Amino acid sequence: MNATLKMTLFWLIAIIITLSAAVYQRLTGPTHPKRLELITDSGTYPIRLLRSHGGDEDCRMTFAISDSQVEGSIAYRRYPTHDEWTVNPMIREADQLIATLPHQPAAGKLEYKVEFYKNGEAFIPEGNHTIIRFKGGVPSGVLIPHVLLMFFAMLISNLAGILAIANHQKMVFYTYLTFVLVLIGGMIFGPVMQKYAFGEYWTGFPFGYDLTDNKTLIAFVFWIIAVVTNIKKRRPIWIIVASVVMLTIYLIPHSMFGSELDYESGSVITGE
Repeated sequence: MNATLKMTLFWLIAIIITLSAAVYQRLTGPTHPKRLELITDSGTYPIRLLRSHGGDEDCRMTFAISDSQVEGSIAYRRYPTHDEWTVNPMIREADQLIATLPHQPAAGKLEYKVEFYKNGEAFIPEGNHTIIRFKGGVPSGVLIPHVLLMFFAMLISNLAGILAIANHQKMVFYTYLTFVLVLIGGMIFGPVMQKYAFGEYWTGFPFGYDLTDNKTLIAFVFWIIAVVTNIKKRRPIWIIVASVVMLTIYLIPHSMFGSELDYESGSVITGE
């Protein structure tokens, strides 16, 4: 197999691994919308319950339920508190029922549940009790570079690890490139995005237990080690280790143990 074909194969493997990991992370974690089914005598309808909402507006959820006789309500209270439940009716707009949750401060959470009714009979989707976290709006000029840089950091990390396994001469170049991408995307744009979303630049070690910040820090440290150990002599083992650590970290569901507003003290805590 010639060099060009080998490199193409390495890129293809790295792309497959990266996309698979991205899909897995997208479908897991506490911020991914909960997907349920509402089963009524007139049919089955998909229900999508949000678990994260950004910006300064109330959270609006739309349920496509064409049966005009079906009505709904949403009950909510601040989380974690023992507040009384507030119950509001959903509003019908043509073939849709609209439910609204009131805007909360950054890192504030609400627990809520939805119920649907038809001719006095209640239809409650199984597992509808949900917790949603609110966050501040993040400018696209911060969000897009962060997401793209971290995606390419993961891609190049996988490529560097594959090249290190093959003891390919370009493994060091892609190691340096991964380090730069993690530095800019994770350690620069990451804290800026955190500041917009939750009011703090850094809530990981040693100031808190935010899992996303700590994952970024661990990955960054291992890529520092990979860079330093390969300055004068090629040491593929450290590149492989850094790549595996990066992949493992990436597979951990995003935003677990993240920021949470303590409604009693008014302070934002992490690790919840």
